[in-house]
Amino acid sequence: MDKSERPIGMFDSGVGGLTVARAVIDLLPHEDLVYFGDTARCPYGPRSSEEVKRFALEIMDLLVEQDVKMLVIACNAAASSGLDDALSRYDVPILSVIGPGVRAGVAATRNGHIGLIGTEVTVRSGAYDDAVRATGAPVTLTSRACPRFVEFVERGDTTSDGVLAVAETYLAPLKEAEVDTVILGCTHYPLLTGVIQYVMGEGVVLVSSAEATAVEVFARLRDDDLLEQSGRPGAHRFISSSEEGIFSELGRRFLGPEFGKAEHMPWADRMDLV
Repeated sequence: MDKSERPIGMFDSGVGGLTVARAVIDLLPHEDLVYFGDTARCPYGPRSSEEVKRFALEIMDLLVEQDVKMLVIACNAAASSGLDDALSRYDVPILSVIGPGVRAGVAATRNGHIGLIGTEVTVRSGAYDDAVRATGAPVTLTSRACPRFVEFVERGDTTSDGVLAVAETYLAPLKEAEVDTVILGCTHYPLLTGVIQYVMGEGVVLVSSAEATAVEVFARLRDDDLLEQSGRPGAHRFISSSEEGIFSELGRRFLGPEFGKAEHMPWADRMDLV
């Protein structure tokens, strides 16, 4: 098989990365995609960086065995813990959601004060701080871990008084810092855009890394001469680490109506789910 005909490999701790998958499918409708959701070990946020790195490398090993032409780490926790090791471990292009999200945030800010919300492991890693410094832009970053946000999204609660009260508590330091841009540093958070925007105010720009990541996927495939050129519709597979798979209703909320029940592939049984 020609390299350009191979699929893109993408993974997340669960369903959140489907927002990135949606953006990639929209931008590159002829590309095949293999998406892996680690539903058996979700959420990653409360875990240690070493544990998340082990999970991420384990999944990428399996995706590389599926002969993917690119790896997309559609999980902020996994990217903040395992990207550096992945870059030296695999001989395929690797992109994560962190760099595109930071560059979009830096481009959007008007007053130089950017907020970041993410899971505990993502904020604790300092990966976003490093990425902001790497841009060389004269901006400051105020970070806040929002661990309960994923719980609300996973159970389909994105509008209740409960999630609003939690959002007001989490986001108070960002409002005090007078940020004018907030990077959604977890792929679950776009489903909370309504409540986050309500709390922060309409003048604050919310940055989701999904679209920015898709643009960088296109550019990297183009530069490496790996774009699918046949013109046929892309084939998309969704695989989970748990027998139950990803609930179709939740998957459709992230990806759209074409999402069906995820497969549980035999090779996923080799994962250490402890």
